[in-house]
Amino acid sequence: MAGTAAEMLVQGIVDAIFSGEFLPGLRLDEQQLAQRFSVSRTPVREALRQLATTGLIEVRPRRGAVVTQVSPAQLEELFVAMGELEATCARLAALSMSPTERRRLQALHERMSVIAKDGDAMAFAEANHAFHTAIYTGAHNLVLAEMATAMRRRLLPYRRAQFLVEGRVPRSHKEHEAVVAAVVRGDASGAHAAMLHHVTLVEASFEELCADGGAAHAVIAAAR
Repeated sequence: MAGTAAEMLVQGIVDAIFSGEFLPGLRLDEQQLAQRFSVSRTPVREALRQLATTGLIEVRPRRGAVVTQVSPAQLEELFVAMGELEATCARLAALSMSPTERRRLQALHERMSVIAKDGDAMAFAEANHAFHTAIYTGAHNLVLAEMATAMRRRLLPYRRAQFLVEGRVPRSHKEHEAVVAAVVRGDASGAHAAMLHHVTLVEASFEELCADGGAAHAVIAAAR
């Protein structure tokens, strides 16, 4: 039960950070969070512990849990690292995926085309998570997969925010198509280049959203 409540809290806090309700530098009070989500303080502590491992919050002496402040320069470095990790995973997936894994990746991509046509940003974000996880797993390198997963968690609010940009969902799906095609045909260099290009455009979309004054603007504005 506590585990379920903690998972709910993690998502709730992430959503609040993503929406700009919880700004960088904000102290997260355990009692207030417990009241907000109608739970005891035990799952709150567990949720904060989990979030601290992602880098979305940090625990400071005498201040407790605080939403992490990320400067534009730091965010750029994180996206560069994310791009290199994901591109390497895609390259290895092109070399290492079994025929069954390649078919499953292709099938997932085809299912996502329906979501992309509907323009459901949140549904696409969930499917996008599964897509990238399939690439990590397909690399067949546990250490690299864990590193990519940890980096993705740290960038989660920013990666989700991109889908609020008008037309971003179908463009993202089109970028996935290039990755899938390269992986399926075993083109390691092509998969690497396609994934690196994709993650670069993820960052560009987030920056576009901030420039347009979208919901994600508040996430980064206070860090400037």
